[in-house]
Amino acid sequence: MSFVKEFREFAMRGNVVDLAVGVIIGGAFGKIVSSFVGDIVMPVLGLFTGGVDFKDLNIILKEAVGDIPAVTLNYGAFIQNVFDFVIIAFAIFMMIRSLNKLKKEKPVEEPAPAVPSNEEKLLTEIRDLLKK
Repeated sequence: MSFVKEFREFAMRGNVVDLAVGVIIGGAFGKIVSSFVGDIVMPVLGLFTGGVDFKDLNIILKEAVGDIPAVTLNYGAFIQNVFDFVIIAFAIFMMIRSLNKLKKEKPVEEPAPAVPSNEEKLLTEIRDLLKK
């Protein structure tokens, strides 16, 4: 089997295609959640914390000198990214949880035992008579 043919078979397997779709949708979903956190959650949280914009929270490690910008530790951006992660993780958890509920198979009812044939009934009667 040639390398190209083998690669094509690998790439066209359902799992690889599903993974690619998942990555693309996950990227778009990440942007939506980032916007939700940055544009909706954080301003409301900032309002409750006295108008603090979390993106601007930082610790200056070294002051700016001339054209050289200050060296800062941007912990506010980190807090915002943690909120992004928690919301994305929760949304994925809820989605997988609902999918697992849909996947649960209903208990299979066992079929009723087959009605014995006339021969089996007769043989059973003979067996019972012989036991007596």
